[in-house]
Amino acid sequence: MRDALSLSQFRRRVADNYARARAAGAGAEAWTAWRADRDALFASHPQSPVPAGARAAFRAMGFFPYDLSWRLTAVVEPISTDAPGASPAPGAPSSGVSSRDGEFRFVGTAVAMRGGDEIRLPLHWLDAYGGGLFLPFRDTTNGDETYGGGRYLLDQAKGADLGTTDNGRLVLDFNYAYHPSCAHDPRWTCPLAPRDSVVPMPVRAGEMVP
Repeated sequence: MRDALSLSQFRRRVADNYARARAAGAGAEAWTAWRADRDALFASHPQSPVPAGARAAFRAMGFFPYDLSWRLTAVVEPISTDAPGASPAPGAPSSGVSSRDGEFRFVGTAVAMRGGDEIRLPLHWLDAYGGGLFLPFRDTTNGDETYGGGRYLLDQAKGADLGTTDNGRLVLDFNYAYHPSCAHDPRWTCPLAPRDSVVPMPVRAGEMVP
């Protein structure tokens, strides 16, 4: 029971941190405050992905400098229900995509523009942890400047969600991209980005390896 309460508190603090970031909007000031709260949580909480033996010395996760050009908004292209791996609605039966930490199912494509470049990323529904939209991604920094298995941008089941604009576009701020827990400690299991969830350029924004 104690572990369940601890995990519940951890997730609540993560969700509250994202709620403050949503309310503050774009810019380095909001991002810096989000990072500070996240680092404080990771430094001391029992559910932190930082190994227990390393928490006393932990100060901050490494991040690329804030880059406003990586704060994007995306339209979501729906899919037909007979598309491979598609689900007509969250919770409906589907073959899905297996992962080490449950199943996630393709529910649409997030389409954003950065300058003249179109970025298309599969949007999934994660069945684990009560469900939610899930957007992991890979890019050409993986395995060098960032974790080889990719990073997360949106994980509603864990409270990691920057919301939508007034006209319903998803906010995809890559400055908030972060490594999955298994990047910090192999005792954690986590779903990784599918091979087709790729930004075809280096994303030097968000969390990076030390």
